[in-house]
Amino acid sequence: MGTVPILEGLDLEVEPGEFLVLLGPSGCGKSTLLHSIAGLVDVDDGRIDIGGRDVTWSDPKDRSIGMVFQSYALYPTMNVEKNMSFGLRIGGVPKREIQQRVDRAAAMLHLKDLLDRKPSQLSGGQRQRVAIGRALVRDAQVFLFDEPLSNLDAKLRAELRRELKQLHQEIGATMIYVTHDQVEAMTLAHRVAVMRNGRIQQIDTPAAIYARPANLFVAGFLGAPPMNFLTGALQSAADGGVAFVCGELEVPLAGYAFSSLPARDRPVVLGIRPEHLTIVSPQDGTQAQVTLVEPMGSHQVVWMSCEGHTLSATVPDGVEPVPGERVGVRMDATRVSLFDEESQQRL
Repeated sequence: MGTVPILEGLDLEVEPGEFLVLLGPSGCGKSTLLHSIAGLVDVDDGRIDIGGRDVTWSDPKDRSIGMVFQSYALYPTMNVEKNMSFGLRIGGVPKREIQQRVDRAAAMLHLKDLLDRKPSQLSGGQRQRVAIGRALVRDAQVFLFDEPLSNLDAKLRAELRRELKQLHQEIGATMIYVTHDQVEAMTLAHRVAVMRNGRIQQIDTPAAIYARPANLFVAGFLGAPPMNFLTGALQSAADGGVAFVCGELEVPLAGYAFSSLPARDRPVVLGIRPEHLTIVSPQDGTQAQVTLVEPMGSHQVVWMSCEGHTLSATVPDGVEPVPGERVGVRMDATRVSLFDEESQQRL
């Protein structure tokens, strides 16, 4: 029976003390990569170093890692203290040191009042804190998180996400975190590695990836609502420069930093974030028709039909466009991204 390669030609270096997030859709290989680092999955080729030491064929217990899984995986018959200290106890760590480590982790994670409780007496957020504490007491070089917040409701996710970031600031350890949630990636990471089909599409700071996505996949994966895309061509502008043209829409590109200037009339895709679109009166912009309005509390998302494309724009609460209304659309030409239609790479 044949095998299907999941990760191929992947080269990744994580800096000491960095919080790196592996972001991508289900099946892209991010959990496989994390499990390979942990020693839970054998690699067929290549090498894994932790702290300058080759651990490619080392047992998980010998890799100086602490791992937190999506499922809490707590022992139901043990209280919080015994769950956190179990690995240390079987590893022969002296009792006094175990107590010191557990107390320190419990204080960081607000668990000191819960040490005598069983997992069945805890909420989902508290159970995940215990799972994180169990990893922390190991004093590992690298902490690995495999979608640890995905089983929690939205409010608990937000609370624990904030606590994880504060925890990283306190201990300064290297952390690698797997998620498909872009909010977690943008808020937690020093750097984000966006993955697809076993390959890293782009690795950079959250702000850089959001502002300058390397290709159409990255551009469409980050952002809620996602980036708007329009298909058109590059043509000569009146000022002698170049402009993106799609029907009646013309966007001058005088300030755009091309990696290499493509030929005129070449099919390209223009991307722009919803927050960089402005709704104006019909005579002051490219005409569009409102199709849907989504109230979001502090703002609204307005969906429109424009030049055969569906566009979304975020507008302040209190602006009241209605479905069927004709409006004008302006875009901030300094915030657009351009992609080659065929290769889908950034121009």
